[in-house]
Amino acid sequence: MPTTSSAKKRLRQDETRNLINKSRKTALKTQVKKFLTALQSKDIQAAEAEYSLTVKKMDKGAAKGILHKNNASRKKSRFAKKLNDLKASAKQDG
Repeated sequence: MPTTSSAKKRLRQDETRNLINKSRKTALKTQVKKFLTALQSKDIQAAEAEYSLTVKKMDKGAAKGILHKNNASRKKSRFAKKLNDLKASAKQDG
């Protein structure tokens, strides 16, 4: 346990930030799952809407330090590719 007042304050701040980061990370994972679910249902409009929300959450997460910026960029790129593949397959089908 910390003994100095500054160490005690640092512990309180760390606990608060840990809770905030945990909730942000959970929200990001939930948004990603919503996007992937929309992709699996092959609903292009819903997938596009969820993609834009997912990208927004990832950018915010990268800015806040929840994700590394390259990690966020890589995931956004892969999700965009999946969305474009869905659009292409829908175009070929009908």
